[in-house]
Amino acid sequence: MDLSRRSFMKLAGAGSLAFASNEFLIPGEAKQLTVTILNPFNRIPVSLIIDDSTCLVNMAYYGIPQFGEVFPDQYKQDWRKLPREIPDSFVREFGEWSLENGIKGKYSIVPYPACTGWVSRFIPGWTQREFRDSLNLVREVILPNWDIHPEMVSHTRVIDIKTGHPYPYATPEYMENWEWSQKKSVDELAAYQSYALRILKEAGLPCEGLTTPGGYGSRNQDNLALSTMEAVREVYGGEISHYFRDMFTEKGEHVVPKVLYPSGLDGSDPKCVVSIFGCAGDWFGGWDGLEPGDVNKFITEDLQSGRMVEVIDNGEPAIMVCHWPGIYFNGDKVGFNILKEIKKRLDQKYDKLIWMKLSEIARYWAARELTSISAERNSIILKAPFPTPGFTIKLNRYAGNSTIKREETGRPLLRVKDEKDLRVGTFYSDKNGSIFCFDLEKGISEVIVK
Repeated sequence: MDLSRRSFMKLAGAGSLAFASNEFLIPGEAKQLTVTILNPFNRIPVSLIIDDSTCLVNMAYYGIPQFGEVFPDQYKQDWRKLPREIPDSFVREFGEWSLENGIKGKYSIVPYPACTGWVSRFIPGWTQREFRDSLNLVREVILPNWDIHPEMVSHTRVIDIKTGHPYPYATPEYMENWEWSQKKSVDELAAYQSYALRILKEAGLPCEGLTTPGGYGSRNQDNLALSTMEAVREVYGGEISHYFRDMFTEKGEHVVPKVLYPSGLDGSDPKCVVSIFGCAGDWFGGWDGLEPGDVNKFITEDLQSGRMVEVIDNGEPAIMVCHWPGIYFNGDKVGFNILKEIKKRLDQKYDKLIWMKLSEIARYWAARELTSISAERNSIILKAPFPTPGFTIKLNRYAGNSTIKREETGRPLLRVKDEKDLRVGTFYSDKNGSIFCFDLEKGISEVIVK
């Protein structure tokens, strides 16, 4: 996918740094109590979004000629020189390295990649065994650390979901990347997105969100958000859906996830959708195999600057974006080597990062934004519509000991001597306040502080 076709929209409110906090005046207390919800485990989330990935098919090889039909003056690359396949040997190498190094994020599986074949059935040009082995490899080495997203149906031609055939018109109005989605209703977008999700479900792949191909929905963002929630719930039944549409890559732009359209928070079936933003552009190797990337745009050799440094130092989720053909980069693995160097440099500079899937980030931010907090003299009461692991809060008061209580059952939290040692079921306290870390459950929980 050409990055110039992904909208870098300045969404109102998308950059807010007003993380959830509450202040309370308790009678008899010497000072105002303040409870602040922190990042999970009081660490900075880091993630990687991989676009244009699927089984076997190199999306650049099959997509460029279709884009060239629509805009012949813009797509003059000799696509025949590109590899037609991104081999499973590379998928295994990448997936196993990710597992060994804790790299997490999102990995697209385009359901009907560039109209070549169906990932739930077969892909012409490869044997049925090769196709099945490829799908099994995704389950083995990708699923443990990566969310799976569709990038709509084909990432090229719009598909007639009544027939399963691509529309025959090589115009922007019938390409997923451009005009087709811009004026569609919630129901129309949801039907199309559900079609893509059902293919992944038929292939046996779980999914809680989606990625937009190119400019899909860029001028129709309210309907995109609502249709994402509708489609994911219809096909997979998820309570928290999420999507990736936009990136904010310039210095000073914020990338805090945006929780949208919450409802039913007091009932048994709460729901919302979360817009996830990329912070760093595809500086790995691009989508078309033309320009190698530059690790220094992410983090410089002296570890002092780069987009990742800026975002991490702001305490925001630092989510990079790449394209699978650029990670492989015509077999030279340029993008893959850049990723390895980024990981090395981040580890040298920071000891408070946590790699997370997009679904994990979405869930945490939904809980962060929508959990209500109240306080009594010695307790913090949380009412949560959504559970999430590693929920972390700070109280501007010293704590000698603490307990997390759920209904009538209480569990002491273990005190740690160093803030870096925080994990589920622990707390840290000094003269500046106390930090508590626990798995937040749906409903009412109480942190008792003494």
